[in-house]
Amino acid sequence: MTDFDDFVNAQGPSLLRFAYLLTGDAHQAEDIVQEALARAHLRWRQIDSYDVPQAYVRKVVLRQYLSWRRRRSSSEIAVAAVPDRVDEAHVADRIADRQQLSILLAGLPKMQRAVIVLRYFEDRGDEDIAQLLGCAPATVRSHAARGLNRLRAAMPTLNLSMEV
Repeated sequence: MTDFDDFVNAQGPSLLRFAYLLTGDAHQAEDIVQEALARAHLRWRQIDSYDVPQAYVRKVVLRQYLSWRRRRSSSEIAVAAVPDRVDEAHVADRIADRQQLSILLAGLPKMQRAVIVLRYFEDRGDEDIAQLLGCAPATVRSHAARGLNRLRAAMPTLNLSMEV
């Protein structure tokens, strides 16, 4: 049996990174992970008996994000701060691309954003994503296609393929 504190120490950074990719905001990502871990702690004995407890907790984080996005005001927009000074031009371009992608991701509908993050940042397949989101694999592909089309229209240099 894994101690909950050991689990949090081992998986916390990964869960926080996942939540950040979903939200685009470090503070909201922390809130989501904190709430997910609080919920997981209440059922830790049962969760720890699963083959892959981190997959279950990751799903709790995803559900918290989807629930949080429903409650969030649609007028809020996540904006990344531009650094004051960057020494190398290629580093500045990469930072600008990341910031633009972050802003564009924030503008996607919640399901499209979740699918894009799960597929391209978490490297999950359609079946796995469909199971996590409670929908059909065809719906996952539809959300991915629509999300990618919106991202590519706004950022033609985006290098994400539609292959799984």
